[in-house]
Amino acid sequence: MSSSVALITVEDIARAYDFGSSHPLRPERVLLTYDRIRELRLTERDNVREVAARVATDEEIISVHDPEFVACVKELDAGLRSRSEGLAFGLGTPDDPLFEGMHRASAAVSGASVVAAEQIVSGAVEHAFNPAGGLHHARAREASGFCIYNDPAVAIAALLQDDPRRRVMYVDVDVHHGDGVQWIFYDEPRVATVSLHQSGRYLYPGTGFEDEIGEGAGSGTSLNIPLAPYTSGEDYLWALEALVVPAAQAFRPDVLVTQLGADTHYGDPLANLGLTMSAYPPMARLLHDVAHRFCRGRWLATGGGGYQFDTVVPRVWAIHFAEMCGAAEAVPAGWLEDLPSEDVSRSHRSELERSVEQVLSACTPSLEAAASLSTA
Repeated sequence: MSSSVALITVEDIARAYDFGSSHPLRPERVLLTYDRIRELRLTERDNVREVAARVATDEEIISVHDPEFVACVKELDAGLRSRSEGLAFGLGTPDDPLFEGMHRASAAVSGASVVAAEQIVSGAVEHAFNPAGGLHHARAREASGFCIYNDPAVAIAALLQDDPRRRVMYVDVDVHHGDGVQWIFYDEPRVATVSLHQSGRYLYPGTGFEDEIGEGAGSGTSLNIPLAPYTSGEDYLWALEALVVPAAQAFRPDVLVTQLGADTHYGDPLANLGLTMSAYPPMARLLHDVAHRFCRGRWLATGGGGYQFDTVVPRVWAIHFAEMCGAAEAVPAGWLEDLPSEDVSRSHRSELERSVEQVLSACTPSLEAAASLSTA
């Protein structure tokens, strides 16, 4: 299934995007992911190449971010603005503290996702993975939720710039709602955003409910399934397939973009879902299948959240990359043996069935119309 795969490497920048030792987002997650991937010898496979990233240009970043916001990031870096001026753009908060080289590090993460997009649209590879990416909370004019620039959105904008008739499906499996990507493309019919996440009633950012379906020309192209705390891996996987496959059938995307947050794991310190490690191989298989069934194999994957930085996160991302490479068998069985000492999951299947039915009923006609419009 996977004739060619790129691992986008941004090792120096992974260290540079660092909010400090007391911040939960640890850059070591990315470096350890590279280590796990190499330990599995995935980069030695004939169908895998490592591709060095570059820094995104101002034009690429401004394609989804307000120029005044970008100017503020750069001027704070240069000492030309006060901390209070940064707060107006979400900069200098406990979630997004200021750090030296902030603009360049953030632009490098976005550049890595743009390089992944370039690799795919050029035909150099079918799949590309940027584990440093997935900073999905940044909004057009605001840093938010550990995210300064929104690299998935920058990459999606690059895909649309390359071919204005292209349709992109963005699937976000982070425990937190993919709000920044949703709002940036909320009125864009060429982008369908799909997010499964712990409900905003209990978790940041407090959004991502079933009635958030897009607006204007993009009405019906935003799909959200909020999950109750302690939702089991079995229920999660059911909902993911029940939502994503029919949505892809209706929308007929040209490229699949995924945000692969690993904070859905039951042990994550910042959230409360009930997935164990055994849920991630079938999750990866499902996304891989969607890429080949509906997108001619074109799959751009990014990292995302996950705060067990030295244990769970690198393994989850290596599991996804192994699936991308067609080498799922390389994952050690021991990685999947992490059952908790007590039951941490609950079944919410009836609630999920109602949510999926509600969202598909509201969105399927619009997804079909968007697909017809861009291919007319």
